[in-house]
Amino acid sequence: MSFETYHIFFKNLSNTLKIRIVSELRNKDLSVNELADKIGVEQSKLSHALIKLKCCKIVDSRIEGKKRIYSLNKKTIISMLNLIDKHEKEFCKKCGYKR
Repeated sequence: MSFETYHIFFKNLSNTLKIRIVSELRNKDLSVNELADKIGVEQSKLSHALIKLKCCKIVDSRIEGKKRIYSLNKKTIISMLNLIDKHEKEFCKKCGYKR
C-alpha cells in the first residue's frame, strides 16, 4: 500500500461521526433512521458520512423492504477493530489516555 491509500483509509475513520457510526454498527446492523436516532444526528448528514464509509468498503448495505440496512464489513473491519482493542489494552493505557 502507498501513503495515499493509508491516508484515504484513516481519513475516513478520523471523523467523530464516522467513528460513532462504526461503533454503533459494531453492535448491530441498522437502518439510517435507526442510526440517526442512536447517534442523534440528522439523516442527511448521516447519509453523507455513510456514503464515504461505503465507498471505502468500511460499511456494507443491503435492502430489506423499503429500508437500506447498514453493517460493518465483516471480512476486514471487525477483525481490525478487535486488533485495535487489543492494542489499546496492551499499549495505550500505559500512556495515560482515558476514555
